[in-house]
Amino acid sequence: MKTKKLINDGAAAVDEMLAGILAAHPRHVRALEGSPRSIVAIEGPRPGKVGMVVGGGSGHEPTFLGYVGKGLADAAAIGNVFASPPPDPIIECAKAVNGGAGVLFLYGNYAGDVMNFDMASEMLAMDDIEVRTVLTTDDVASAPVDQRDRRRGVAGNVFVFKAAGAACDLMYSLDEVERIARWANDRTFTIGVALSPCSLPQTLKPNFQLGEDEMEIGMGIHGEPGVARGPLKPADQVTAELLDKILGEMKPVRGDRVAVLVNSLGSTPLMELYIMMRKVKMTLDAAGIEIHLSLVGNYCTSLEMAGASITLMHLDDELQRLIDHPCDCAMFRSGEVLR
Repeated sequence: MKTKKLINDGAAAVDEMLAGILAAHPRHVRALEGSPRSIVAIEGPRPGKVGMVVGGGSGHEPTFLGYVGKGLADAAAIGNVFASPPPDPIIECAKAVNGGAGVLFLYGNYAGDVMNFDMASEMLAMDDIEVRTVLTTDDVASAPVDQRDRRRGVAGNVFVFKAAGAACDLMYSLDEVERIARWANDRTFTIGVALSPCSLPQTLKPNFQLGEDEMEIGMGIHGEPGVARGPLKPADQVTAELLDKILGEMKPVRGDRVAVLVNSLGSTPLMELYIMMRKVKMTLDAAGIEIHLSLVGNYCTSLEMAGASITLMHLDDELQRLIDHPCDCAMFRSGEVLR
C-alpha cells in the first residue's frame, strides 16, 4: 500500500525542497553557484573565523540546513533522502566558509557520511585548507557505552551544533572549537521511540513494519533496528523508560543542569510531545536536576515517521554560555525567542 505525499516527482523532491527553502529564507541562506546542494549562511562566514560545515541526508529537516546561519553552522552539504552528500558539495561548502582559521566538519556518525567527508577533507588539504572532524554519537541505543565511537548521531546534533557554532562565532581557535564540539558531544544523550514508519519519496512505501499496537525503543532515524519492540505503553511509561536509559548513563547529581529536547520524528504532534515534556520535568524535578533550556517540536525528523526522541545535554558553565549564545538561522533562533 502506497503512502500519500505532496510532491511532484520523488526524484526531484530534494532539489524542489531546496528551491523552496531558498525562496522562503533568502535572509539566512543561499546556494553556491554551480553547487546547488551547498547551502551557505548569508551571515556567519568571515575572515579569521573557523568555518563550520555540517551535513547529511535529506529527510531530517530542519536538520541540517535549518541550522545554517549566524552563530551556528556556516554551511550544510545536502545529500539525497537518507543518503550522504558526495564530496563535491562538501568541498565547495568548506571553501566558501574558509576564513583562514580552518574548518570544522561536524556531522552524524554514519558510514557514508564518514567516507565522503573524509574524502573531502583529504582533497581540501591539497589546497592548504585545514579541516578537523568531529562525529556526533549521542544515540545511546545504537551501541554500548564502552563502544560510544560506534554510536549514531541523532537529535542531539542540535545541541552539539549549537555549542560548536557559538564557539566559532566567538572567534575561538580551531583547537578550541574542536575541543568544544567533542565535549558537547560527550555530554549529550538521546534515545527515541518509533510508533509507525516513514516512506521515501521515491518509493512511497513504508521503510519498516510495526504492528498496530506496537512501538520500538531505540529505532534510528533511517529505520535502523532499535533495542526493544513491544506493546505501545502510555506516554508517562514510555518517557520514564527513555529517561531511565539516559540518566543511567549520564549519572547526574542533585543540583546539576541540563538542556532538554523533546523531538518529534516527523508526524507526532505537539500535544503528545508536551505530554512527554510534562513527565520529563516531573522526573528531573524529583531528581533535583534543573532544566536550563527546553526545546519541544520538530528538530531532527525522519520524514513522516511517528514517534519521538528525548535528548539531554549535561551542562557545565562553559556549555551553558555557548548554548545561550545568540544565533539566527532559517528554522532556529536562540535568545529571547526560546526563553
